[in-house]
Amino acid sequence: MSAPTPDLPELVLAGSVSKRADVLVVGLTSTDGAPEVVLGDGLVDEDALGEVLDAVQAVGATGRAEEVTRVPAPAELPVTSVIAVGLGAADGIDPERIRRAAGAAARALTGVATATTTLSALDLGAAAEGFALGAYTYTEFRSEKSAPKPEGQPVARVELLVPSTRDRAAKAALARATAIAEAVATAREFVNVPPSHLFPAEFAARAKALGEDAGLKVEILDEKALAKQGFGGILGVGKGSSRPPRLVRLTYRSKKRSAAKVALVGKGVTFDTGGISIKPAAGMEAMTSDMAGAAAVVATVVLAARLGVAADVTATVPMAENMPSSTAQRPGDVLTQYGGTTVEVINTDAEGRLILADAIVRACEDGPDYLIDTATLTGAQMVALGTRTPGVMGTDDFRDRVATLSREVGEEGWPMPFPEELRAGLDSRVADLANVSAQRWGGMLTAGIFLKEFVGDGVQWAHIDVAGPAFNTGSPFGYIGKGGTGVPVRTMLAVIEDIAAHG
Repeated sequence: MSAPTPDLPELVLAGSVSKRADVLVVGLTSTDGAPEVVLGDGLVDEDALGEVLDAVQAVGATGRAEEVTRVPAPAELPVTSVIAVGLGAADGIDPERIRRAAGAAARALTGVATATTTLSALDLGAAAEGFALGAYTYTEFRSEKSAPKPEGQPVARVELLVPSTRDRAAKAALARATAIAEAVATAREFVNVPPSHLFPAEFAARAKALGEDAGLKVEILDEKALAKQGFGGILGVGKGSSRPPRLVRLTYRSKKRSAAKVALVGKGVTFDTGGISIKPAAGMEAMTSDMAGAAAVVATVVLAARLGVAADVTATVPMAENMPSSTAQRPGDVLTQYGGTTVEVINTDAEGRLILADAIVRACEDGPDYLIDTATLTGAQMVALGTRTPGVMGTDDFRDRVATLSREVGEEGWPMPFPEELRAGLDSRVADLANVSAQRWGGMLTAGIFLKEFVGDGVQWAHIDVAGPAFNTGSPFGYIGKGGTGVPVRTMLAVIEDIAAHG
């Protein structure tokens, strides 16, 4: 089994607009409703950019964020056309604006072999990430009947203009951005593989291949090992499927002595029917994304290794398929989680917390300083925060730290509370806990409170609910297309690096 290899454009540094380029991409800001071309630090002829501005104004471009306008290139430029992409207000440009603008431009560059851009003069890393992720597509199962024709292929090569292609800082920024984009795309790739082809054993095999390629220590527990060691939550969720569950552990050890220990846990339900508490048929196909949390943590621990982050990182990844059958767990059943806590299963569609609970207890046995778990856990996340804003819960200080860093990298995490009164709803008539509350309100928070019961004492913990943000069912935007998004890979990397730097 080979590691997943998402198809992304080649990203290279360039000191000038080359003759091999077909399109030049420039940024366009909006000041008091009037567009202005963002100059590229002398990298492109200013008179030519002035002609570009006249042309885009003539066709009504405004410079609003992510607006894409394509015009013929002036004679002074060696390209055939110019794309001006909106950055919004001139005084509000930040890395995320540049990332989204680059993504919007990349989505407009279909059929283009090579593009050159001045967005890199504003922020090289953000521009590189945006172009790579905006160009990402998933076509594994398209035959010749529906595969993109040459004019529909994503851009193959992007030249990022910089003052010097020999500059070490520029080379390092591009290498880092490329690694991040590849990790996010890898998470997307996992999510986009249909459940017919990505079931627990296959997911575990692909994660193993990815981990071994990165030099990680890999451990996989099959259903027999899970039963022997008492992983009742994972087994309970997976018992209705003909394709048995797995638990994967990927470990990266940094070269730093006495490095902080970070544990990652991700929900890996490869398909979620809801089990006996079956979901409505409409939209159930999107439940192929119910392993997005697992995809993100696998990609993140590999990314940490490739970047040489000065922290020890271990990903504990439970994988199961939640199916209804004669062997499936029933509402009213009681299972014993790893570590001994008993749980009454009131609703078999609240399965993610059951496999996460097992994994959290196992992760805490390693004595981590910090624990981050992430999951497409509750529809209530979307009710509370919409489809683009992850909910972040956990121990107060670490929760706020994670949410702040998430917003800094453009993944928009938002801190959420744990109201004391919600805990009583998880009291069970027959077991230590119930897996859901009879209370209708605050479902995202109640799920987090359930997980809190399994976090080890003294561990700084954050839970990131990405039910909506991990899978885009709407129109593409910025560098996000339809399907898997790769959220929250960049958040977790930012947190791990912050821990490595500051403890």
